[in-house]
Amino acid sequence: MRRPQTQKVKPCFKRHVAAGLVLLLLVSMNAGCALFPKRIPVKPAPQAFTFPKDFLWGAATSAHQVEGNNTNNDWWDWEQSYPFEERSGRASDHWNRFDKDFQLAHALGHNVHRFSIEWSRIEPREGEFDLSAINHYRQVILSLKSKGIKPIVTLNHFTLPLWLARQGGWLSDQTPELFGRYVQTVTEALGSEVHYWITLNEPMAYAFHGYMNGKWPPGIKSLPKAVIVLKHLLEGHVSAYGKIKAVYVQKGWPLPMVGIAHQVLIFAPCTESAWGDRFSAKLRNRLVNHLFIQAMVHGKAHFFGLFRVQLDKPRTLDFIGLNYYTREFVSTHGMQLSEMMGEECAEKHPRNVGQRNFLGWETYPEGLYTLLKDFSGYKLPILISENGTCANQDGERTDFIAQHIKAMARAMREGAPVMGYLYWSLIDTYEWGEGFGPRFGLIEVNYKTQERKIRESAKKYSEIIRSGKISA
Repeated sequence: MRRPQTQKVKPCFKRHVAAGLVLLLLVSMNAGCALFPKRIPVKPAPQAFTFPKDFLWGAATSAHQVEGNNTNNDWWDWEQSYPFEERSGRASDHWNRFDKDFQLAHALGHNVHRFSIEWSRIEPREGEFDLSAINHYRQVILSLKSKGIKPIVTLNHFTLPLWLARQGGWLSDQTPELFGRYVQTVTEALGSEVHYWITLNEPMAYAFHGYMNGKWPPGIKSLPKAVIVLKHLLEGHVSAYGKIKAVYVQKGWPLPMVGIAHQVLIFAPCTESAWGDRFSAKLRNRLVNHLFIQAMVHGKAHFFGLFRVQLDKPRTLDFIGLNYYTREFVSTHGMQLSEMMGEECAEKHPRNVGQRNFLGWETYPEGLYTLLKDFSGYKLPILISENGTCANQDGERTDFIAQHIKAMARAMREGAPVMGYLYWSLIDTYEWGEGFGPRFGLIEVNYKTQERKIRESAKKYSEIIRSGKISA
């Protein structure tokens, strides 16, 4: 059968169809919907970060700041003679109320708690050890463990027994050895119940405030003496590390993890284009953030001939504790080394626009991410041993916690070996020379009645702990 012939379309008709299609395309484009829209790849929404099952969540305190009536140490003596508006006194009466405070921590889902042992209670006189004080700290540890909370024990959080302070404190060549003896006594008595030890809290801050600007006891202003103190603190840590390990081996206990709580800051140049300011920021970063850690990891450290130390042991750290709060802007003001270290210029810097707390510290969560990435280079587990704020409003504390945990999660997603996060502090504390004004606590303390009240920020932190996740 013959197929019907296809009718030819006239050229004029083709032109009309083409013109119509062009018109339709233009109309549709004006309407915001092209006929053939370009495919734009859709990026997946950031996922919530899930923390490891064994991640350490909790908070921290220190003996002198919360126990009350630590009358036999150099800080108590300093408070009586220095014109402080407020003295520690009863503080938060944690010496008598520790069990109830730990009940609150347990209710908030904490699985770890960092506290310090007061050396002046353990060894009130040189060579004499108080068994009742040792037993008290055993009860503190057992109280924690009975609630499923692991103890992280700090062996020295700034304060010294009066007898030792009067012999020169950390300026004395004998102090590292005396510290080691105290540590061995405590380890033998309590070590069977402890897996995590911190030898020293913020040695760089201690040397600076006690021996450089003189605002803390013993109130000395001397760079050479500050250098001596730093060397002795390093030797004290090495001695303590060795004593702890030796006791565990001798007793046949599973080996513990021994670290340090190290203050870190973000240092930024006041003027980005000024080479001197950039140099000052890098100098401070190396001296404040890395010098002490490098000595413990590598067994040696030096700083432009000003500070040089060679330790007996090459590696005396099982984990690095980082105490992070804020950043500082610095500028140089001369060509001498001390001048090249720079001076702070935060008040006048236009980039310093973050939220400020009661003490005027800027909230800068990005800094925690930066430091975690930086310290990952040491190839050691990292514990956020302190991170907190004395907020003017509790909502600011909630935001502070969430933003810093997000920064931490970001670093962990990129490989940072973080093993835990401790908020400073569990309860309101006596903040050294600042008195009772700054309120860091997850739990509010009425200093007149010693009544405790859980803040809303503590409950929000608890939600993160219980979920084990943080949104992106």
